[in-house]
Amino acid sequence: MKLYDYILSPSCYKVRLMAALTGVKLDIHPVDFHPGAEHKSAELLALNPAGWIPILEDGDLILTESSAMLVYLAAKAAPEWLGRASAEEVARVQQWLSFSGRLTASLGGARLTEMLLRPGDIAALQTHGVLALRELEAGLVEQSLRGMCFLAANRPTVADIACFPYVALAPDGGVPLDPYPAIRLWSRALRGLDHFIEMPGIHRLHELKPDPHIELGEA
Repeated sequence: MKLYDYILSPSCYKVRLMAALTGVKLDIHPVDFHPGAEHKSAELLALNPAGWIPILEDGDLILTESSAMLVYLAAKAAPEWLGRASAEEVARVQQWLSFSGRLTASLGGARLTEMLLRPGDIAALQTHGVLALRELEAGLVEQSLRGMCFLAANRPTVADIACFPYVALAPDGGVPLDPYPAIRLWSRALRGLDHFIEMPGIHRLHELKPDPHIELGEA
């Protein structure tokens, strides 16, 4: 499988992370997203007329939506990541996969505006990002009451991987994570998974300083 990738893209990172967690080997093709705008080149527009990355190519199959890539990787290598224990679990996975698009639009938009000076209403993007984080926090609190620390089950699924990167990088767009203890615990649980990989701004659990907001033993 060939992944057209930009190292600083959270959407590209979630595909690399899913591959690492499920043991799938990817042929990484770096794309000069900024400042070169290679994703707008004729070659890549032929693969994805929408003009964005990631793009995953596997033989004749071309995928241009990161959530579809996560599902594809899981279906091929580790179906348990799809949430197949019950109809309720499958529905929860699908709901959070859809929700992840709101994180991309709000927190991702704020990050692009802050870091790459892309046009955007930064205040509105941050406001929508905060609303999305509050919804995510509430969902994780509800899960904790069920004895679960992940979004859809008592183990990680593609839903967690879809939501994680833009949440973890929210401070890059001026949206702090301090008000969200359940999100911070969830983030630490994901960072502690076997075969977890990094991207700039997201580090492995063992390299993090203790969270001053979390009592020892809670993580």
